[in-house]
Amino acid sequence: MAKKKAPAVTKLFVLDTNVLMHDPTCLFRFEEHDVFLPIITLEELDDHKKGMSEVARNARQASRFLDDLVKNAEGDIRQGISLQAASNKAAKGRLLLQTEILNVTLPANLPEGKADNQILGIVMALQRLTPERAVILVSKDINMRIKAATLGLAAEDYFNDQVLEDSDLLYTGTREIDQKFWEKNGKDLTSWHEGARQYYALAGNDCRNLLLNQMLWQASIPPFAARVIEQAGKTAKLETLKDYTHSKNNVWGITARNLEQNFALNLLMNPDIDFVSLLGQAGTGKTLLTLAAALAMTLEEKRYSEIIITRVTIPVGEDIGFLPGSEEEKMAPWMGALEDNLDVLTKPAEDAVSGGSDWGRAATRDLLSSRIKVKSLNFMRGRTFLNKFLIIDEAQNLTPKQMKTLITRAGNGTKVVCLGNLSQIDTPYLTEGSSGLTYVVDRMKGWAHAGHITLLRGERSRLADFAAEVL
Repeated sequence: MAKKKAPAVTKLFVLDTNVLMHDPTCLFRFEEHDVFLPIITLEELDDHKKGMSEVARNARQASRFLDDLVKNAEGDIRQGISLQAASNKAAKGRLLLQTEILNVTLPANLPEGKADNQILGIVMALQRLTPERAVILVSKDINMRIKAATLGLAAEDYFNDQVLEDSDLLYTGTREIDQKFWEKNGKDLTSWHEGARQYYALAGNDCRNLLLNQMLWQASIPPFAARVIEQAGKTAKLETLKDYTHSKNNVWGITARNLEQNFALNLLMNPDIDFVSLLGQAGTGKTLLTLAAALAMTLEEKRYSEIIITRVTIPVGEDIGFLPGSEEEKMAPWMGALEDNLDVLTKPAEDAVSGGSDWGRAATRDLLSSRIKVKSLNFMRGRTFLNKFLIIDEAQNLTPKQMKTLITRAGNGTKVVCLGNLSQIDTPYLTEGSSGLTYVVDRMKGWAHAGHITLLRGERSRLADFAAEVL
Protein backbone atom coordinates (compact mmCIF):
# COMPACT_ATOMS: atom_id res chain seq x y z
CA MET A 1 0.00 0.00 0.00
CA ALA A 2 1.38 3.41 -1.01
CA LYS A 3 2.33 5.71 1.82
CA LYS A 4 0.39 8.91 2.15
CA LYS A 5 2.42 12.05 1.61
CA ALA A 6 2.80 14.19 4.70
CA PRO A 7 1.00 17.51 4.30
CA ALA A 8 3.36 20.33 3.34
CA VAL A 9 4.15 22.69 6.17
CA THR A 10 2.72 26.10 5.36
CA LYS A 11 4.59 29.33 5.97
CA LEU A 12 3.58 32.07 8.39
CA PHE A 13 3.75 35.59 6.94
CA VAL A 14 3.88 38.49 9.40
CA LEU A 15 2.58 41.67 7.74
CA ASP A 16 4.06 45.10 8.31
CA THR A 17 1.54 47.96 8.40
CA ASN A 18 2.85 49.53 5.19
CA VAL A 19 1.86 46.41 3.22
CA LEU A 20 -1.79 46.78 4.28
CA MET A 21 -1.71 50.51 3.50
CA HIS A 22 -0.22 49.77 0.08
CA ASP A 23 -2.65 46.95 -0.84
CA PRO A 24 -5.61 46.26 1.49
CA THR A 25 -6.32 43.01 -0.38
CA CYS A 26 -2.90 41.61 0.61
CA LEU A 27 -4.66 39.54 3.30
CA PHE A 28 -6.00 37.27 0.54
CA ARG A 29 -2.86 36.96 -1.59
CA PHE A 30 -0.78 34.38 0.26
CA GLU A 31 -2.49 31.28 -1.16
CA GLU A 32 -2.28 28.31 1.25
CA HIS A 33 -0.08 30.10 3.79
CA ASP A 34 -1.14 31.75 7.05
CA VAL A 35 -1.05 35.49 7.73
CA PHE A 36 -0.21 36.95 11.15
CA LEU A 37 -1.15 40.50 12.19
CA PRO A 38 0.61 41.99 15.25
CA ILE A 39 -1.55 44.19 17.48
CA ILE A 40 0.79 47.14 16.82
CA THR A 41 -0.18 46.90 13.12
CA LEU A 42 -3.81 47.60 14.03
CA GLU A 43 -2.65 50.57 16.13
CA GLU A 44 -0.73 52.00 13.18
CA LEU A 45 -3.66 51.42 10.82
CA ASP A 46 -5.82 53.42 13.23
CA ASP A 47 -3.30 56.28 13.22
CA HIS A 48 -3.31 56.49 9.40
CA LYS A 49 -7.03 56.11 8.65
CA LYS A 50 -7.90 59.83 8.82
CA GLY A 51 -7.76 62.01 5.71
CA MET A 52 -8.45 61.75 1.99
CA SER A 53 -5.07 60.48 0.82
CA GLU A 54 -4.63 57.13 -0.94
CA VAL A 55 -2.86 55.79 2.17
CA ALA A 56 -5.79 56.80 4.41
CA ARG A 57 -8.32 55.20 2.04
CA ASN A 58 -6.32 51.99 1.96
CA ALA A 59 -6.04 51.96 5.76
CA ARG A 60 -9.82 52.29 6.09
CA GLN A 61 -10.41 49.54 3.51
CA ALA A 62 -7.99 47.19 5.31
CA SER A 63 -9.85 47.87 8.57
CA ARG A 64 -13.17 47.05 6.90
CA PHE A 65 -11.78 43.76 5.57
CA LEU A 66 -10.56 42.85 9.06
CA ASP A 67 -13.91 43.81 10.60
CA ASP A 68 -15.80 41.54 8.17
CA LEU A 69 -13.41 38.66 8.84
CA VAL A 70 -13.74 38.95 12.61
CA LYS A 71 -17.57 39.27 12.50
CA ASN A 72 -17.93 36.19 10.29
CA ALA A 73 -15.32 34.09 12.10
CA GLU A 74 -16.40 30.61 13.15
CA GLY A 75 -15.00 28.97 16.25
CA ASP A 76 -12.26 30.26 18.53
CA ILE A 77 -10.61 33.38 17.04
CA ARG A 78 -7.35 32.36 18.75
CA GLN A 79 -7.11 29.37 16.42
CA GLY A 80 -7.18 31.63 13.37
CA ILE A 81 -9.83 32.86 10.94
CA SER A 82 -10.29 31.05 7.64
CA LEU A 83 -9.71 33.25 4.58
CA GLN A 84 -11.37 30.90 2.08
CA ALA A 85 -14.88 32.33 2.03
CA ALA A 86 -13.82 35.99 2.01
CA SER A 87 -11.37 35.40 -0.86
CA ASN A 88 -13.64 33.14 -2.95
CA LYS A 89 -11.24 30.27 -2.20
CA ALA A 90 -8.25 32.16 -3.60
CA ALA A 91 -6.63 32.05 -0.15
CA LYS A 92 -6.69 28.73 1.73
CA GLY A 93 -4.78 29.82 4.81
CA ARG A 94 -5.85 31.46 8.05
CA LEU A 95 -5.59 34.95 9.49
CA LEU A 96 -3.96 34.91 12.91
CA LEU A 97 -4.42 37.96 15.13
CA GLN A 98 -2.11 38.58 18.06
CA THR A 99 -4.21 37.65 21.09
CA GLU A 100 -1.50 37.51 23.77
CA ILE A 101 1.75 39.20 24.70
CA LEU A 102 4.79 37.64 23.03
CA ASN A 103 7.85 38.23 25.17
CA VAL A 104 11.23 38.52 23.52
CA THR A 105 14.42 40.36 24.34
CA LEU A 106 15.61 42.68 21.58
CA PRO A 107 19.20 43.86 21.24
CA ALA A 108 19.95 46.87 23.46
CA ASN A 109 20.46 49.17 20.44
CA LEU A 110 16.88 48.60 19.24
CA PRO A 111 14.49 50.69 21.39
CA GLU A 112 11.37 48.69 22.26
CA GLY A 113 9.06 51.71 22.00
CA LYS A 114 9.38 51.91 18.23
CA ALA A 115 6.63 50.11 16.28
CA ASP A 116 9.03 48.57 13.74
CA ASN A 117 11.13 47.05 16.50
CA GLN A 118 8.04 45.65 18.25
CA ILE A 119 7.09 43.87 15.01
CA LEU A 120 10.63 42.50 14.72
CA GLY A 121 10.33 41.22 18.29
CA ILE A 122 7.06 39.46 17.43
CA VAL A 123 8.69 37.77 14.42
CA MET A 124 11.52 36.53 16.70
CA ALA A 125 9.00 35.20 19.22
CA LEU A 126 6.95 33.41 16.55
CA GLN A 127 10.10 31.84 15.15
CA ARG A 128 10.88 30.37 18.57
CA LEU A 129 7.28 29.24 19.20
CA THR A 130 6.92 27.51 15.81
CA PRO A 131 10.39 26.21 14.85
CA GLU A 132 8.84 23.67 12.45
CA ARG A 133 7.57 26.34 10.01
CA ALA A 134 9.10 29.31 8.22
CA VAL A 135 8.16 32.68 9.74
CA ILE A 136 8.64 35.49 7.22
CA LEU A 137 8.25 39.22 7.70
CA VAL A 138 6.65 41.00 4.71
CA SER A 139 7.42 44.72 4.51
CA LYS A 140 7.66 47.47 1.89
CA ASP A 141 10.21 49.24 4.14
CA ILE A 142 13.75 48.49 2.94
CA ASN A 143 15.35 49.45 6.28
CA MET A 144 12.92 47.19 8.13
CA ARG A 145 14.01 44.26 5.95
CA ILE A 146 17.69 45.12 6.52
CA LYS A 147 17.18 45.19 10.31
CA ALA A 148 15.40 41.83 10.10
CA ALA A 149 18.33 40.36 8.17
CA THR A 150 20.80 41.57 10.82
CA LEU A 151 18.72 39.75 13.47
CA GLY A 152 18.72 36.54 11.43
CA LEU A 153 15.04 36.84 10.50
CA ALA A 154 13.55 36.04 7.09
CA ALA A 155 12.11 39.13 5.41
CA GLU A 156 10.66 39.80 1.95
CA ASP A 157 9.22 42.64 -0.07
CA TYR A 158 5.53 42.38 -1.03
CA PHE A 159 5.59 40.99 -4.57
CA ASN A 160 1.91 40.38 -5.31
CA ASP A 161 1.50 43.92 -6.65
CA GLN A 162 4.26 43.42 -9.21
CA VAL A 163 2.97 43.34 -12.78
CA LEU A 164 6.40 42.28 -14.03
CA GLU A 165 9.48 41.12 -12.15
CA ASP A 166 11.75 42.80 -14.68
CA SER A 167 10.79 46.06 -16.40
CA ASP A 168 12.98 45.04 -19.35
CA LEU A 169 10.27 42.49 -20.20
CA LEU A 170 7.63 45.20 -20.53
CA TYR A 171 5.84 45.33 -23.87
CA THR A 172 7.45 47.95 -26.15
CA GLY A 173 4.72 48.09 -28.79
CA THR A 174 7.22 47.47 -31.60
CA ARG A 175 8.93 44.50 -33.23
CA GLU A 176 11.76 44.43 -35.72
CA ILE A 177 11.33 41.91 -38.54
CA ASP A 178 13.73 40.67 -41.21
CA GLN A 179 13.66 38.75 -44.47
CA LYS A 180 13.28 35.44 -42.61
CA PHE A 181 9.99 36.69 -41.16
CA TRP A 182 8.61 37.15 -44.69
CA GLU A 183 9.96 33.77 -45.80
CA LYS A 184 8.31 31.94 -42.88
CA ASN A 185 5.00 33.81 -42.87
CA GLY A 186 4.62 35.06 -46.42
CA LYS A 187 4.16 31.90 -48.47
CA ASP A 188 0.53 32.82 -49.18
CA LEU A 189 1.16 36.57 -48.93
CA THR A 190 -1.41 38.87 -50.50
CA SER A 191 -1.14 42.66 -50.69
CA TRP A 192 -3.42 45.40 -51.98
CA HIS A 193 -3.93 49.18 -51.93
CA GLU A 194 -6.79 51.08 -50.34
CA GLY A 195 -6.42 54.83 -50.64
CA ALA A 196 -2.94 55.88 -49.62
CA ARG A 197 -2.30 52.74 -47.53
CA GLN A 198 -1.03 49.31 -48.50
CA TYR A 199 -2.26 46.16 -46.77
CA TYR A 200 -0.66 42.73 -46.30
CA ALA A 201 -2.30 39.43 -45.32
CA LEU A 202 0.13 36.95 -43.72
CA ALA A 203 -0.10 33.37 -42.50
CA GLY A 204 2.46 31.55 -40.35
CA ASN A 205 3.50 30.55 -36.83
CA ASP A 206 4.99 33.97 -36.05
CA CYS A 207 1.56 35.54 -36.49
CA ARG A 208 0.43 33.87 -33.24
CA ASN A 209 2.77 36.18 -31.28
CA LEU A 210 1.63 39.43 -32.90
CA LEU A 211 -0.64 41.82 -31.00
CA LEU A 212 -3.21 44.26 -32.36
CA ASN A 213 -1.75 47.73 -32.96
CA GLN A 214 1.80 46.41 -32.61
CA MET A 215 4.23 48.20 -34.93
CA LEU A 216 6.39 46.04 -37.22
CA TRP A 217 9.43 47.56 -38.91
CA GLN A 218 12.27 46.45 -41.14
CA ALA A 219 15.50 48.32 -41.78
CA SER A 220 15.30 47.86 -45.53
CA ILE A 221 15.58 50.28 -48.45
CA PRO A 222 13.07 51.84 -48.49
CA PRO A 223 12.31 51.18 -44.78
CA PHE A 224 9.16 49.18 -44.02
CA ALA A 225 6.77 50.04 -41.16
CA ALA A 226 3.26 48.70 -40.60
CA ARG A 227 0.63 48.25 -37.87
CA VAL A 228 -1.07 44.96 -37.01
CA ILE A 229 -4.79 45.59 -37.57
CA GLU A 230 -6.08 42.00 -37.43
CA GLN A 231 -4.77 38.85 -35.76
CA ALA A 232 -6.39 35.43 -35.46
CA GLY A 233 -4.49 32.19 -34.91
CA LYS A 234 -1.81 31.87 -37.58
CA THR A 235 -3.08 34.77 -39.69
CA ALA A 236 -2.53 38.52 -39.46
CA LYS A 237 -3.27 41.63 -41.46
CA LEU A 238 -0.91 44.62 -41.64
CA GLU A 239 -1.50 48.24 -42.63
CA THR A 240 1.36 50.52 -43.66
CA LEU A 241 1.82 53.71 -41.65
CA LYS A 242 1.45 57.35 -42.54
CA ASP A 243 4.87 58.98 -42.80
CA TYR A 244 4.89 61.77 -40.22
CA THR A 245 8.61 62.35 -40.76
CA HIS A 246 7.74 64.23 -43.97
CA SER A 247 6.98 67.94 -43.60
CA LYS A 248 3.79 67.65 -45.72
CA ASN A 249 2.32 65.41 -42.99
CA ASN A 250 3.33 67.65 -40.07
CA VAL A 251 1.09 67.69 -37.02
CA TRP A 252 0.61 71.27 -35.78
CA GLY A 253 4.01 72.08 -37.25
CA ILE A 254 5.71 69.04 -35.69
CA THR A 255 7.27 66.17 -37.66
CA ALA A 256 8.57 62.86 -36.32
CA ARG A 257 12.35 62.79 -35.92
CA ASN A 258 12.77 59.03 -35.58
CA LEU A 259 11.01 55.72 -36.07
CA GLU A 260 9.37 55.53 -32.62
CA GLN A 261 8.05 59.09 -32.86
CA ASN A 262 6.46 58.19 -36.20
CA PHE A 263 4.83 55.15 -34.55
CA ALA A 264 3.57 57.35 -31.70
CA LEU A 265 2.00 59.92 -34.04
CA ASN A 266 0.25 57.15 -36.00
CA LEU A 267 -1.40 56.02 -32.76
CA LEU A 268 -2.13 59.52 -31.45
CA MET A 269 -3.71 60.70 -34.71
CA ASN A 270 -5.82 57.57 -35.17
CA PRO A 271 -9.39 58.37 -33.97
CA ASP A 272 -10.17 54.64 -33.68
CA ILE A 273 -7.60 54.21 -30.90
CA ASP A 274 -9.06 55.35 -27.58
CA PHE A 275 -6.08 54.68 -25.32
CA VAL A 276 -2.39 55.39 -25.98
CA SER A 277 0.52 54.95 -23.57
CA LEU A 278 3.95 56.46 -24.29
CA LEU A 279 7.01 55.48 -22.24
CA GLY A 280 10.41 57.07 -22.59
CA GLN A 281 13.32 58.88 -20.99
CA ALA A 282 13.40 62.66 -20.65
CA GLY A 283 13.62 64.40 -24.01
CA THR A 284 12.14 61.64 -26.17
CA GLY A 285 9.21 63.89 -27.18
CA LYS A 286 6.30 62.30 -25.30
CA THR A 287 4.61 65.53 -24.22
CA LEU A 288 5.38 67.51 -27.40
CA LEU A 289 3.99 64.84 -29.73
CA THR A 290 0.88 64.35 -27.59
CA LEU A 291 0.12 68.06 -27.35
CA ALA A 292 0.65 68.52 -31.08
CA ALA A 293 -1.79 65.67 -31.82
CA ALA A 294 -4.27 67.00 -29.25
CA LEU A 295 -4.25 70.51 -30.76
CA ALA A 296 -4.57 69.19 -34.32
CA MET A 297 -7.49 66.88 -33.49
CA THR A 298 -9.24 69.45 -31.27
CA LEU A 299 -8.81 72.70 -33.21
CA GLU A 300 -8.31 71.52 -36.80
CA GLU A 301 -10.29 68.27 -37.06
CA LYS A 302 -12.85 69.22 -34.34
CA ARG A 303 -12.93 65.62 -33.04
CA TYR A 304 -12.66 66.66 -29.39
CA SER A 305 -14.21 69.60 -27.57
CA GLU A 306 -11.20 70.37 -25.35
CA ILE A 307 -7.91 69.09 -24.00
CA ILE A 308 -7.61 68.11 -20.33
CA ILE A 309 -4.21 67.64 -18.74
CA THR A 310 -3.61 66.18 -15.29
CA ARG A 311 -0.64 64.84 -13.33
CA VAL A 312 0.42 63.76 -9.85
CA THR A 313 1.63 66.71 -7.78
CA ILE A 314 4.81 65.26 -6.30
CA PRO A 315 7.75 67.69 -5.99
CA VAL A 316 11.30 66.72 -6.96
CA GLY A 317 12.78 68.76 -4.07
CA GLU A 318 11.26 70.25 -0.91
CA ASP A 319 7.54 71.04 -1.05
CA ILE A 320 6.86 74.76 -1.61
CA GLY A 321 3.83 74.67 0.68
CA PHE A 322 0.32 76.05 0.30
CA LEU A 323 -0.57 77.53 -3.10
CA PRO A 324 -3.34 80.16 -3.37
CA GLY A 325 -5.89 80.52 -6.16
CA SER A 326 -8.24 78.35 -8.17
CA GLU A 327 -7.67 74.70 -9.10
CA GLU A 328 -5.91 75.64 -12.34
CA GLU A 329 -3.80 78.32 -10.59
CA LYS A 330 -2.72 75.79 -7.96
CA MET A 331 -1.75 73.34 -10.72
CA ALA A 332 0.20 75.93 -12.74
CA PRO A 333 3.59 75.31 -11.02
CA TRP A 334 3.30 71.61 -11.90
CA MET A 335 2.62 72.34 -15.55
CA GLY A 336 5.94 73.86 -16.59
CA ALA A 337 6.33 71.10 -19.18
CA LEU A 338 3.02 72.18 -20.75
CA GLU A 339 4.18 75.79 -21.00
CA ASP A 340 7.55 74.77 -22.49
CA ASN A 341 5.91 72.65 -25.16
CA LEU A 342 3.25 75.26 -25.94
CA ASP A 343 6.08 77.71 -26.66
CA VAL A 344 7.34 75.32 -29.34
CA LEU A 345 3.90 74.51 -30.74
CA THR A 346 2.53 78.06 -30.88
CA LYS A 347 5.51 79.61 -32.67
CA PRO A 348 4.49 78.61 -36.24
CA ALA A 349 0.84 79.53 -35.61
CA GLU A 350 1.76 82.87 -34.02
CA ASP A 351 3.94 83.91 -36.93
CA ALA A 352 1.30 82.86 -39.47
CA VAL A 353 -1.42 84.87 -37.71
CA SER A 354 0.54 87.94 -36.72
CA GLY A 355 3.67 88.08 -38.78
CA GLY A 356 5.54 87.78 -35.50
CA SER A 357 3.83 90.67 -33.63
CA ASP A 358 3.49 90.58 -29.84
CA TRP A 359 -0.29 91.08 -30.09
CA GLY A 360 -0.66 88.10 -32.42
CA ARG A 361 1.42 85.86 -30.16
CA ALA A 362 -0.69 86.81 -27.14
CA ALA A 363 -3.94 86.20 -29.07
CA THR A 364 -2.79 82.77 -30.27
CA ARG A 365 -1.67 81.77 -26.77
CA ASP A 366 -5.00 82.84 -25.29
CA LEU A 367 -6.90 80.86 -27.94
CA LEU A 368 -4.97 77.68 -27.20
CA SER A 369 -5.13 78.16 -23.44
CA SER A 370 -8.93 78.47 -23.60
CA ARG A 371 -9.11 74.94 -25.07
CA ILE A 372 -6.63 73.38 -22.63
CA LYS A 373 -7.81 72.70 -19.07
CA VAL A 374 -5.44 71.73 -16.28
CA LYS A 375 -7.09 69.54 -13.64
CA SER A 376 -5.97 68.04 -10.36
CA LEU A 377 -6.16 64.28 -9.74
CA ASN A 378 -7.76 64.99 -6.37
CA PHE A 379 -11.10 65.97 -7.96
CA MET A 380 -11.41 63.27 -10.63
CA ARG A 381 -13.51 60.72 -8.76
CA GLY A 382 -17.11 60.61 -10.01
CA ARG A 383 -16.50 62.73 -13.12
CA THR A 384 -17.22 61.71 -16.72
CA PHE A 385 -15.40 63.27 -19.66
CA LEU A 386 -17.26 63.31 -23.00
CA ASN A 387 -15.45 64.06 -26.28
CA LYS A 388 -12.28 65.12 -24.47
CA PHE A 389 -8.61 64.54 -25.20
CA LEU A 390 -7.34 63.52 -21.74
CA ILE A 391 -3.58 63.58 -21.11
CA ILE A 392 -2.24 61.94 -17.93
CA ASP A 393 1.32 63.22 -17.45
CA GLU A 394 3.91 61.65 -15.11
CA ALA A 395 1.73 58.53 -15.00
CA GLN A 396 4.56 56.42 -13.51
CA ASN A 397 3.69 57.92 -10.10
CA LEU A 398 0.14 56.50 -10.12
CA THR A 399 -0.83 53.25 -8.44
CA PRO A 400 -2.84 50.70 -10.47
CA LYS A 401 -5.96 51.68 -8.50
CA GLN A 402 -5.49 55.38 -9.25
CA MET A 403 -4.87 54.59 -12.90
CA LYS A 404 -8.11 52.61 -13.09
CA THR A 405 -9.99 55.49 -11.44
CA LEU A 406 -8.69 57.95 -14.04
CA ILE A 407 -9.15 55.86 -17.17
CA THR A 408 -12.70 54.88 -16.21
CA ARG A 409 -13.60 58.61 -16.24
CA ALA A 410 -13.59 58.43 -20.06
CA GLY A 411 -17.01 58.76 -21.67
CA ASN A 412 -18.03 58.44 -25.31
CA GLY A 413 -15.65 60.04 -27.79
CA THR A 414 -12.82 60.56 -25.28
CA LYS A 415 -9.21 59.63 -25.99
CA VAL A 416 -6.85 58.96 -23.05
CA VAL A 417 -3.06 59.28 -23.38
CA CYS A 418 -0.72 58.23 -20.54
CA LEU A 419 2.83 59.59 -20.51
CA GLY A 420 5.64 58.57 -18.19
CA ASN A 421 9.20 57.57 -17.46
CA LEU A 422 9.60 54.51 -15.21
CA SER A 423 13.07 55.64 -14.11
CA GLN A 424 11.55 58.73 -12.42
CA ILE A 425 9.14 57.22 -9.88
CA ASP A 426 8.73 59.54 -6.86
CA THR A 427 5.84 57.81 -5.05
CA PRO A 428 6.81 55.88 -1.89
CA TYR A 429 6.52 52.07 -2.18
CA LEU A 430 5.99 52.15 -5.98
CA THR A 431 8.56 50.43 -8.17
CA GLU A 432 8.93 49.91 -11.92
CA GLY A 433 7.17 46.58 -11.55
CA SER A 434 4.21 47.86 -9.50
CA SER A 435 3.63 51.28 -11.11
CA GLY A 436 0.18 51.95 -12.51
CA LEU A 437 1.81 52.82 -15.85
CA THR A 438 3.40 49.37 -16.06
CA TYR A 439 0.02 47.91 -15.09
CA VAL A 440 -1.93 49.56 -17.92
CA VAL A 441 0.74 48.89 -20.56
CA ASP A 442 0.65 45.19 -19.69
CA ARG A 443 -3.15 44.90 -19.34
CA MET A 444 -4.15 47.01 -22.37
CA LYS A 445 -1.78 45.44 -24.89
CA GLY A 446 -3.54 43.61 -27.69
CA TRP A 447 -6.86 45.48 -27.36
CA ALA A 448 -8.13 46.69 -30.74
CA HIS A 449 -8.54 50.29 -29.50
CA ALA A 450 -5.31 50.66 -27.50
CA GLY A 451 -1.69 51.17 -28.49
CA HIS A 452 1.66 51.56 -26.78
CA ILE A 453 5.08 52.81 -27.84
CA THR A 454 8.34 52.95 -25.89
CA LEU A 455 10.33 55.93 -27.17
CA LEU A 456 14.05 55.21 -27.11
CA ARG A 457 15.89 58.11 -28.72
CA GLY A 458 16.19 61.49 -27.04
CA GLU A 459 15.60 64.49 -29.30
CA ARG A 460 15.97 67.35 -26.82
CA SER A 461 19.63 68.25 -27.30
CA ARG A 462 23.06 66.63 -27.42
CA LEU A 463 23.68 67.84 -23.85
CA ALA A 464 20.44 66.24 -22.54
CA ASP A 465 21.14 63.00 -24.42
CA PHE A 466 24.68 62.76 -23.04
CA ALA A 467 23.56 63.64 -19.48
CA ALA A 468 20.79 60.99 -19.57
CA GLU A 469 23.37 58.40 -20.58
CA VAL A 470 26.25 59.13 -18.19
CA LEU A 471 24.74 60.82 -15.11
